[in-house]
Amino acid sequence: MTDMFVSLGSWNWLIFGFILMALEVMAPGIFLFWLGLAALLVGLISFTVAVSWQIQLVMFAVFAAAAVPVWRRLARPKPDASASPFLNRRTEALLGREFTLEKPIIDGSGTVRIGDTVWRVAGPDTPAGTRVKVVQVDGANLTVAAA
Repeated sequence: MTDMFVSLGSWNWLIFGFILMALEVMAPGIFLFWLGLAALLVGLISFTVAVSWQIQLVMFAVFAAAAVPVWRRLARPKPDASASPFLNRRTEALLGREFTLEKPIIDGSGTVRIGDTVWRVAGPDTPAGTRVKVVQVDGANLTVAAA
């Protein structure tokens, strides 16, 4: 068994790395790729620096273990705030928009239809059908002014 490890050379590591990567292509799972990459790194390093088989095995183990957090960092999707800036803040998206009053604002309270939802609005007394602009948001209550 030790004869096999003593005979480990650069080419053996490179071949082992390519075999692992080929197996990853045939049975994808993102696991063998990183082991193959670790074997390729050991093969490339052993080409430039003459190291013992024990050091080669330790390097392989270190590279394989280091590949896991690297993979997790690269595989983690980056949150894109510009894709949906008002996610979970729906009412803030209404600020500055104009709508038509569905029911008149009487004594400071009325309604406006936005999409398929009826919203309660507050503002100065205004007849139904008037265009209003959302100027303030407080929870589910919208404060409007004449547009």
